[in-house]
Amino acid sequence: MRFLDIAKTGLALSRRSDMHKSLYSRPNEVFLALLRGTRMARQLRQSDLAIRLGRSQAIVSRVESGARRIDVVELLVWLNALDTDIVSFAQELHQHLEVSTIRTNLSTNKRPRLVSHE
Repeated sequence: MRFLDIAKTGLALSRRSDMHKSLYSRPNEVFLALLRGTRMARQLRQSDLAIRLGRSQAIVSRVESGARRIDVVELLVWLNALDTDIVSFAQELHQHLEVSTIRTNLSTNKRPRLVSHE
């Protein structure tokens, strides 16, 4: 299969995808607020975190505002610079997302869904 055929196939698959962009989703807002809140709880300015990361303050600002995304490897480095671990962060994120979902359901008069973890 030639590269062009592979690219066309990948393009067709991406168009059929049911996944939505999460950049401006409520869960992403909760994630960014928790990331920013973790920094602030450590009484660090963006510039302080930037120094710890070896990056610019502008990068920290872009990530916290959602203008720039970070992958899981960058998140590990970021959380290490904030003296926290990914497990604690993920548990707190999960709790905030559950509360956010319940509030959203209540405000739209929807009953919370029960999810089976079998």
